[in-house]
Amino acid sequence: MKHFMRLLPFSLILLLAGCGMENLSALDPRGPVAEMQFDLIMLSTYVMIFVMVVVFSIYIYVLLRFRERPGDTHIPEQVHGNRALEFIWTTIPILLLLILAIPNVMDTFTLADTSAPTEGEGVEEEEEDVLNVEVHAHQFWWEFIYPDHDINAGQEMYIPTDTRVNVELHASDVIHSFWVPALAGKMDNVPGIENEMWFEAPDEGVYFGKCTEICGASHWLMDFKVIAVDEGTFSVWAENMAEPDPEIVEGEGEVAAQGREVFEGNCINCHAVGDEGGAQGPNMTNYGEREVVAGFLDYTEENLYDWIRDPDALKPDNEMPGFDESAISDDEMDALIEYIGQQRVLD
Repeated sequence: MKHFMRLLPFSLILLLAGCGMENLSALDPRGPVAEMQFDLIMLSTYVMIFVMVVVFSIYIYVLLRFRERPGDTHIPEQVHGNRALEFIWTTIPILLLLILAIPNVMDTFTLADTSAPTEGEGVEEEEEDVLNVEVHAHQFWWEFIYPDHDINAGQEMYIPTDTRVNVELHASDVIHSFWVPALAGKMDNVPGIENEMWFEAPDEGVYFGKCTEICGASHWLMDFKVIAVDEGTFSVWAENMAEPDPEIVEGEGEVAAQGREVFEGNCINCHAVGDEGGAQGPNMTNYGEREVVAGFLDYTEENLYDWIRDPDALKPDNEMPGFDESAISDDEMDALIEYIGQQRVLD
């Protein structure tokens, strides 16, 4: 048992080393902000390794050089009050702190500046474009508002590649924290306070994000995605999100038309499709393109059915009510799921 307890910490380290998912690591930077922060992490690591090597080297040297030997009555020379040593072990920490402080302060000012670069500062005209996004955190989902494009999106944040994204962080209930580790460090969403940050994604791809501030029973399920696409694809997405195709909004086919009636009778007060509906829940305009339900379940008709029937069983303490068979029959549920699945803006 004693040997097992000694090995337990190392076993846990090996176990946790295998946890995680693609793009959910600050040690795999994919953009300029994440790269700056990664460089600071590595700088701190190198300084700590240097200090550790020096301290342990001196410790081992002293341990061997001045160890007591049989018959040894010699007392080593006492160095209390040695000004040279005191100067050395005071100066070296100061230099190490400066090595850490200077790049940290410089990068902090760079990352805190969310003003758009302007022509005349060495920025080409095509690089001046900035995408502004308001990120509103709710228990337990994310809302992305694009004020310059008249778009309200839920759970998935679309951005164009090689474009500076200025983010305003808000919270509607409790403190949350916005974190996309492959693109930028975390920053809190605080009720009544507007925090700002920026990042860029040079490559197309899906970047996973999480809430990193304990915000309730389903905090651990409060995931989202940042989806970086080329400029043309983003323009199509933005245009169709602002003014979706009426045929898609209405739903094609008799079953989908019935599903729209079910949606209008039960869901539209909280969820919007196109420019109709409420904003208490995520916007459903592009729901059929998503790969997950409720931010964490694989998108399948079965999971969507279970979510609508009893959301609290899957995501405790969320604010969405459940709809049993007395509210929505199985036939109506099939039609509703058909209608929801047709909400696409990029097909």
